[in-house]
Amino acid sequence: MTNDDTHRPTGTFPLTGHIQRLLQRVRASDRRRPLVWDGLLTTFWVLFAVIDVSSGGWRTVAVDPHVPESLVLTMSVAFSAPLLWRRSHPLAVLVFMAPFSLANGWTGAAIQAALLQEIAVFHVALRKPVRTLAWSGAIVLVPLAASSGRSPGDWDRIFVPHLYAFVLAALVGIVVRTRKEYTEALVDRADRLERERDQQAQLAAAAERTRIAREMHDIIGHNLAVITGLADGGAYAAAKSPERAAQALDAIGTTSRQALSELRRLLGVLRDHPDLADRTPQPTLDDIDALVDGVRSAGLPVRLRRRGTPPAVPPTAGRQLTVFRVVQEALTNTLKHAGPGPALAAEVTLTYRPTELEVLITDNGAPHPTAGPPDGPGQGITGLRERASLYDGTLEAARPGTTGWRVRLRLPLEDSPS
Repeated sequence: MTNDDTHRPTGTFPLTGHIQRLLQRVRASDRRRPLVWDGLLTTFWVLFAVIDVSSGGWRTVAVDPHVPESLVLTMSVAFSAPLLWRRSHPLAVLVFMAPFSLANGWTGAAIQAALLQEIAVFHVALRKPVRTLAWSGAIVLVPLAASSGRSPGDWDRIFVPHLYAFVLAALVGIVVRTRKEYTEALVDRADRLERERDQQAQLAAAAERTRIAREMHDIIGHNLAVITGLADGGAYAAAKSPERAAQALDAIGTTSRQALSELRRLLGVLRDHPDLADRTPQPTLDDIDALVDGVRSAGLPVRLRRRGTPPAVPPTAGRQLTVFRVVQEALTNTLKHAGPGPALAAEVTLTYRPTELEVLITDNGAPHPTAGPPDGPGQGITGLRERASLYDGTLEAARPGTTGWRVRLRLPLEDSPS
């Protein structure tokens, strides 16, 4: 064998590939025009049986070569013509052939067309229950056994070949049926997996859209509220204290740049390749001081208190981001809804306990009309509850009395998200 023979080009296909493609074409043609295929196959076997009779070839294997040709022709047609219904009614075909099988053995003609019964046996094994296959065995073999008993010396010539043919046809039918069912199971499993994959992708996309909407709401809503507060304060102070107006404008610029930076980071994750996206860390508990300072610069006095001892291992980044967003949204609602007033103030209290972190945000302004009861929860509070639930936390938003607003977050410190 030469090197050219051992290294075949990858573009060539083996013989099995050609055979499989040919079989696929035959199956496709059979599915499109089953009656045409059945008619052609039946016609072939009828012609084969008639030619065998007209040429006298049946006499070479016959036990009695003097059987009338008219009877032989009748039996040959009876064994071949019913094959037209072999797929729809295989057991009925065998029942129809049974008397002619008995006559074939009884007269000693032993024509080869009798083996066409095994085609119907194949379809019984392929499409019917095992019990039906046992009945087909009785229908095929009992007449042969009865006719062979008439001349025991011809047992090997009449009964045994049909017994072997029946076993072979039944085994082939069972093998083909098993492979067909296995292939159908694989196709069904692949279809189900594909549907489940599409459903999972849709659920993941919906969850991601919700998360993005939540982030956009928190970022834009808070920064716009701070900018609005700074602009209102700057406009009020412009006439009496120009330097305070300049400070307000400077703070507006700083807040705007911070908002744009956060938006670029969020949109960059969606637009860019993951390796090229901005990897600026998300806000943590350490950024709450800067958040409170920004709200103070917008004109809202905020007091920040911490109680208890922080754990040796800081909470996970997701928990810290949840706390930051809750404080951010609560103070934003105060800026937008609490109303003006010289005594307006807010307080943020972070309490560390052995197993949980509690965050309490209160203000003494007017009730927030769009943040919670009695008019129903707003989008911001709903998003905060979703954030808290991701880590088995709870969030309450309610009026402590006739005035003011209170938001309480309880978040377990253990990393066991539901």
